[in-house]
Formats: sequence, C-alpha cells, structure tokens
Amino acid sequence: MSEEPDNPFKGTPFEALFQQFGGNLPGGGQSPDLNAIFAQVQQLLSGSADGRPVNWDLAKDIARKTVSAAGDRSMTHTDQQQVAEAVRLADHWLDPVTTLPEASATSAAWSRAEWVENTLPVWQQVVDPVAEHVAGAMAGALPAEAQQLAGPMAGMLRQLGGSIFGAQVGQGLGELAGEVVSVSDIGLPLGPDGQAVLLPDNAAKFAAGLGIADDDVRLYLALRECAHQRLFAGVPWLRQRLIATVAEYAAGIQVDTSKIEQAMSDVDMSNPEAMQSALAEGMFEPELSEQQKAALTRLETLLALVEGWVDDVVREATRDRMPAATQLAETVRRRRAAGGPAEQTFATLVGLDLRPRRLRDAANLWAAVRDSRGVEGRDELWSHPDLMPGTDDLDDPIGFARDAGELVDFDISELEKGDGPDDGGPKE
Repeated sequence: MSEEPDNPFKGTPFEALFQQFGGNLPGGGQSPDLNAIFAQVQQLLSGSADGRPVNWDLAKDIARKTVSAAGDRSMTHTDQQQVAEAVRLADHWLDPVTTLPEASATSAAWSRAEWVENTLPVWQQVVDPVAEHVAGAMAGALPAEAQQLAGPMAGMLRQLGGSIFGAQVGQGLGELAGEVVSVSDIGLPLGPDGQAVLLPDNAAKFAAGLGIADDDVRLYLALRECAHQRLFAGVPWLRQRLIATVAEYAAGIQVDTSKIEQAMSDVDMSNPEAMQSALAEGMFEPELSEQQKAALTRLETLLALVEGWVDDVVREATRDRMPAATQLAETVRRRRAAGGPAEQTFATLVGLDLRPRRLRDAANLWAAVRDSRGVEGRDELWSHPDLMPGTDDLDDPIGFARDAGELVDFDISELEKGDGPDDGGPKE
C-alpha cells in the first residue's frame, strides 16, 4: 500500500474549514472539493470588492438601507437657511476667543443619507489599511506547502473578507448616521474642506427633553462645528496625522490563527449564516501588539486634544452669551461617557477603543494654558506637532501650562527644518 500524502493543511484553520464542508483532505486520498466550498459561501459574496480590502459598494448599500429603515428625509430650504444663519453667528462669536481664522466658507444641512455619501471617501482612508493588514495576516496563516492547493480558496476568502468588512462598515456607518449632529462630531475631518455641516434631524434628537430653544441648540452645535473647521484648516499637519496614526495601528496587526481554528471547529461551515455570524463576532479580531498600543495611545491623545480644544473655545464663546451652554456642554459630556458615536464606530470598524475620559483631561489642559498664556499662547501650541502635549501632560495640566512658555520659545523654524525630534504627532 502506497503511503498516503501528507496533509498540507494540518494544524491550520483551513483544515477545520475543509472538514466542515465535508470535503476530504489530501491525507485522505482526495483534494478538497473547492467547488462545494465555492457553492456554500457564494451567498456571502455580494459583488466584487475590485481588489480592495473592503467592498465599499456593499458598505454604502447597507449603510443607505440602514438609514432608510430608521427613517430619513430630504433637507428643505428652511433647514439650509437655519444652518447657514447659525454658522454665520457662530463664526462671529468665535472670532474673539481663538486666533485661528474663520474657515467655514460654506454651510450645509445634510440628511443622514447625505452624511453617508459625503463622508465615505474619508472612511475609506481610515478603514482600508486595517482591512488590508488583516487580510495579509490571514494569508500568512497558510503554510507554504498549502499555497498551491489553497490558491483559489485564498482568493475567495479575500473576497469574502472584503464583503464581511463591507457589511460591518455599512452597518456601523448606517447607525452612526443616525447619531452624529455634525460632520466633525467624532473629531475626524470627514467632510469637504471649508464646509460647516449640521444634521438637523439628529440635532433635534440630541436636544430632545432638554427644554432648550431650538435656536440655542443649533447655535451651540454650529459653534462646535465651526471650531473644528478652524482647527483643521488652521493646523495643516493635523488632518493627515490623524489618518496616518490609524495606518500605523494597522501596520502592527497580528492575527491569532489558533483562535480562528477554534472558531471554525465550533461553527457549521455549511451554514452561511452561521459562518457570517462567526466572522462578525470577531473571528478575525487582531491581537494588540506593542506597536499598535503605542499608535492607539497617540491617536487617543490627539483626538482628546482636538475635542478638548473645541470644548475650551466654545465654553469661552458662550460664557456671557448663552446661559443654556452649560447644560448643552454637560449633555455632550454624558453622550461621550456613555460610549458615544466615536468610540462605538471605531471599535466596530477598525478595532480602535477610545477612552472618553481623556477628553475632559484635555479640556482642562487647554483651559489651564489659556489662563496662563492667553488665547494666543494656547493656539500657538498647534503650530507644530512637537509642541503638542503628551499623555503624561494630560495627567498634569497645571504643570504643562506652567512650562508651555519655555516650550514655545524654541525656534519653530528650526523644528520645521527637522532639527528637532518630530514624530508627526503628540508625545506619548
């Protein structure tokens, strides 16, 4: 009797996958029945991902359907006019409390569907690097001797992964579209440059039960939106730094293949719904490496500094003008503490778990710097990434404010030439 060939899939997640589909492995005398496997998972493949790690056509379709199911309406001329008036007044109020110039050249009132359509290009920049590295990590789980047999399977799994990512992204964005009150609500520059955008229906939901006049709510949200616009327009390095930090996180992704194998052995792979559920519940969830932890710290700190600065600027702008601002600010804080849209969406889409507590710390730091050095001294720190506070500084805002004057005395032109250390973001 001839010796049976070795099973090149033995000990890998693909062994359990082929067994679940009932195909005999090479060690049993037959090659895996790839045709059967293709047929079983065909239902999970909705269109082509066009070589991209995420099927964005599917993502947009699911997001739009999620929005439609929850209810959405087209914006009216009155909606557009009310937002435009709020933005104009907001910029007028912001002029005395920040040195960063007005950046809202235009304004718009968006429906939830419009938010999905218009923010998708930035979400692609955020999510694609993570999905790409997960796909690469999965491919690395296959031993070299199995590459030839699994070639068609690996390609199919990549397409399947793109669809699964697309479905998750679409669901997440569809739900987020029902929560965000502006295009800058989660601290990322998601919309077109120079356009301040509010979502009137979500703003009304945000204000429900507060007993505050609609005009005050709209103006307060416009103040936050316009402050974000000034910051992203006035700090050239900030937009790219946020996106690049997510890419740095993605570059360190490592996948625990034993976890995948266990998940596959527990799931009936002939049931597409069960397979999709296992994928959606974190079968491919990456393990955090030291590189990722460092990137997460940088991203968390930078987002906290953005939101903390906006908090301080808006607080100063409304101090003597809007009695309801204190209640509105507290509503924003409670929304964050409950795990608001930013935290939930990052966790769902790219595995980034943000900690809202740092936002309050950052607001305290910017207030301390403003008390010590004035508005100009506070805003001057954004002139170069090396001047940004780090995580330790958030723990000691008074100490940072005391030392900020000496920090800014460095020759910024020399830093920009590369003579000073520059990692492109806040210190860890």
